[in-house]
Amino acid sequence: MPTTAPPVSLALPPLDHRLSPHTGLTREHWCAYADYLLRSAHRYATEDHANLHLPGANSAYGPASDSLEAFARTFLLASFRIKGDPEGTGWLADWYAQGLDAGTDPANPDRWPTPGELGQAKVEAASLAVGLALTREVLWDKLPQRVQEQLVAWFETVIGEEYPPINWVWFQIVVETFLASVGGKYSDEDIDAGLAIHDSLYRSHGWFADGPERAYDHYVGWAFQVYPQLLQLMAPEDPRVKARAQLDGGRLADFLDDAVHLVGANGAPLIQGRSLIYRFAAAAPFWSGQLLGNTRLSAGLSRRAASGILDYFLKRASITDDGLLSIGFHGEFPGMKQSYSGAGSPYWAAKGMLGLALPANHAAWTAVEEPLPVEVSDTRRLLAAPGWQVNGTVADGVVRIRNHGTDHANAGVAVADSPLYARLGYSTSTFPDLEPESLDNSVVLMDGDGRLTHRTGFEYLGQQDLDGVLVGVSRGTVNWIAVDPNAGPDHGSGAKGTATAGPEVTVVSATRGSVELRLVRVRGTASAPAATLRMGGWPVDAGSGMVSGIHPVAGFGSLLDNAGTWRRDEPHPMGEQLTIPWIGTSGTANDGDYAAVVVLTGEAGASAASISFVPDGQDGAGGRFEFPDGTTLTLAAALEFLSS
Repeated sequence: MPTTAPPVSLALPPLDHRLSPHTGLTREHWCAYADYLLRSAHRYATEDHANLHLPGANSAYGPASDSLEAFARTFLLASFRIKGDPEGTGWLADWYAQGLDAGTDPANPDRWPTPGELGQAKVEAASLAVGLALTREVLWDKLPQRVQEQLVAWFETVIGEEYPPINWVWFQIVVETFLASVGGKYSDEDIDAGLAIHDSLYRSHGWFADGPERAYDHYVGWAFQVYPQLLQLMAPEDPRVKARAQLDGGRLADFLDDAVHLVGANGAPLIQGRSLIYRFAAAAPFWSGQLLGNTRLSAGLSRRAASGILDYFLKRASITDDGLLSIGFHGEFPGMKQSYSGAGSPYWAAKGMLGLALPANHAAWTAVEEPLPVEVSDTRRLLAAPGWQVNGTVADGVVRIRNHGTDHANAGVAVADSPLYARLGYSTSTFPDLEPESLDNSVVLMDGDGRLTHRTGFEYLGQQDLDGVLVGVSRGTVNWIAVDPNAGPDHGSGAKGTATAGPEVTVVSATRGSVELRLVRVRGTASAPAATLRMGGWPVDAGSGMVSGIHPVAGFGSLLDNAGTWRRDEPHPMGEQLTIPWIGTSGTANDGDYAAVVVLTGEAGASAASISFVPDGQDGAGGRFEFPDGTTLTLAAALEFLSS
């Protein structure tokens, strides 16, 4: 059983605002936090160190899976520490050497389940293999032959196993690559098939979809853009690996050009996609670019992004008073638990500490921090693969995306909206409403029973930059979904159920800075159930200081004569009270064009900015939409997008 050692204390050096003017964090701070997390987790280890029985939630796979997960993920963090400082981390090598022995000893009644016995062990095997490869001279080479043989036999159970065609293929690739490097059995067919699936999921400019669906999230950064670089370190002379080096390096550099625009000035990563309980794992791709120089970002900017992300979570109770990582985003929030989440799951945040594998004299640690793009000026960027338009504002440091290409589904699929994928907008300062049926960044129809439609399965119609106004468009039949409670576990996709078709809805988001012009065209109401139209703004915590506003555009389109604020008075992942402003029709919505101004801003004392419609011409057929700073979008262009 776990020991009951006293709590561990955290000792930090002074902040260094000369080297790190934005965060004050240096390599010494990173090391201190890593060691604190490791020593705290070790308090819950069995005497033989093989299993860490952390307090908290259990996954659907049981305690044997959860304790292995906690060992493997903390070992990954330990391996980064050992790689970057082999002389100062002997205590970690010794501690984990014991666990590696006991966990794979066939005679140990508490040995780990093998990847051939347990699906989750396939995931954790990859962390073990990466860690052993990175620390080969310090750890693997010093293990007794008996323990090496135990580990090889345990790893070899992955050979020939099936892995879902998502980021999981990398778990088999890295394990079998490690086996090849230590004289174990392995399958070229497995490795080649996994790499082929990886390449089939590539879309454009560094972006991968996590499977055949429109599933774009942080797995692009902490899986698809990390494991190829680790593979270069694990097997640099492997002909297969050498042949991919330029391709994989170029994809990473392209992705980082986009990713650095998705970090807020407060260090928050974009709050979107599943597995957000991994928190500062979002820093992993910035370190990945520094490992082998596959980045166009400077060393100072890369560390600024990574340290900013770590600092964001450290300041927001991500580490408990016991020195553990809880399931949640800021502090603990059980509502973020998914079926595969156990108490050890959050320790995949270790990926965000990949930079510790770099030595203290590496430029990533010695360069002076440089500001993020959103700290320099307002930013605009179109991300074609996920269908996102990015607007960052220097005044409040907030990054926002409008989403017309991601829903963790494919066009034509009628399922419930996944809250973390299918909303019209996500940002670095708001957490999505976790209810699938929601007014959060929405255009929905509400029937007489108060049920709201879902947009998943829409068609992505593209995006464009019109002289500083970013425009994205999507269209689809909205559906009311009666969710099947037995539809299966939540792995990111929307819940399945019985669909009742509503009208066809086209949504255009024209954005500049903190302001969105949301244009909506509704068609087919006569053949759909009677319903009112509602458009929802951004979900904000009442105590966050953020301003969320939505109101009609006077003089254009069909009447929006109803408004209100939806409110939930209970905790959510970033606060205690969630509010969403909305506008809509007071009666049944008919076919027509509708327009709203949607605002999210953190500027002190700011109120909802306005976009005015200025008619032009005696027949009213011309005109333009004018943003607060005077930038315009012509009516002709707007109608063209609505008709696209």
